[in-house]
Amino acid sequence: MSVLIQESVCRIPGGGVLRGVVNIPPSKSAAHRAILCAALATGRSVLSPIELSDDMKATLNAISALGAAFALSGDTLVIDGMGGRCGNAANEPVDIHCIESGSTLRFIIPIACAAGINGRFTGEGTLVSRPIGLYNELLPRAGVECHSEGGLPLVCKGKLQAGEYEIPGNISSQFITGMLMALPLCEGDSRLLLTTPLQSSAYVDMTVQCMADFDVKVIPQENGWRIPGGQSYRAREYTVEGDWSQAGFFLAAGTLGSELTLRGLRMDSAQGDKAAVELFRGFGAEIAVVGNELMVRPGGRKAQRINAQQIPDLVPCLALCASLCEGTTVIDHAERLRIKESDRLTSTAAMIRSLGGNAEVTPDGLIIQGVKRLKGGTVDGFRDHRIVMSAAIGALCADGEVTVTTPRSVNKSYPSFFEVYNSLGGKANVIDMGK
Repeated sequence: MSVLIQESVCRIPGGGVLRGVVNIPPSKSAAHRAILCAALATGRSVLSPIELSDDMKATLNAISALGAAFALSGDTLVIDGMGGRCGNAANEPVDIHCIESGSTLRFIIPIACAAGINGRFTGEGTLVSRPIGLYNELLPRAGVECHSEGGLPLVCKGKLQAGEYEIPGNISSQFITGMLMALPLCEGDSRLLLTTPLQSSAYVDMTVQCMADFDVKVIPQENGWRIPGGQSYRAREYTVEGDWSQAGFFLAAGTLGSELTLRGLRMDSAQGDKAAVELFRGFGAEIAVVGNELMVRPGGRKAQRINAQQIPDLVPCLALCASLCEGTTVIDHAERLRIKESDRLTSTAAMIRSLGGNAEVTPDGLIIQGVKRLKGGTVDGFRDHRIVMSAAIGALCADGEVTVTTPRSVNKSYPSFFEVYNSLGGKANVIDMGK
């Protein structure tokens, strides 16, 4: 159970609509991958747009520790890559602090090992205890010594060797991405084999596409990939596409009564969260694609059943929307949400109940009985950016004021969220309470 720490709160009067144009922030998932590819390249890459969230800071910290240099001006990031330069295999570990970014941690561990960099990986908050045990099992078989007590800090020493690796497909795809990005740096060819069916295939597709954009190839095979060794990432200019998971909050707002135009999204994106369009249409939203813009407005509100296996990041905003749709919505195959910034099944249900809705946690998801209006109240933000943003959307359909704790957790992924929210007609007031 989360503890309410009143460093700040956000107060939002109940009721209202959002109207206008939203420039969706760049995809955090795409940016992580592009930054790492650019850091591994020889030469200078230019990436834009970049929004400097806490997760982006974590990845920039990591590439700096690896030996790459970067400069951020506005939303443009210039990276001078480390190329083929090896690290410090004979020296003391380099500190690589990943803040609370699971993507940064799980991507950078094998990359640092493949580059011959001894790393001491640290983090904050829930990241300290999030699972990394797979690397403790996998990497020692490949010439890397790993030392930890089950979580962070983790110390890795030695250089990753080419070879054949087996990895479960039903774990976080972040482990698969880390290995796919690292193994092309090894001298020989490698194979990465899945021992169970792949769950988060869209995230892996994003990885393979981004690597190809930086001139590194992996070859899909039955139950895995063949990864030619001795490859080099190539520096380039790169446009980071908009984030479909962040778009989900505004699609929820549109479904529930707002009228919005969303810009910056790729309709041919490999992001799994692009499924948000059909999912919110399933709730009754009217969504039109006009060129590169997405227009959303409310329609009838109806319940549906949602398999969340491929779209876990959308669950909080989908559940919030479901709480105001007629009938019973069932969300299943979402068990991995228990090890995010919060136990997101528990925290999502608590958010909905705090606002006056009905939500029940199941072993792998949620059962949500829709109501016509929310009442308002105090929501524990659980220091979880997606819970805080979902609660802010819920305030638009509440009869009373909504108070959300830990609102500054949005800095993890979307620092300008409340600024954008208010520019569209929202009335969120973030108040510092002191420690």
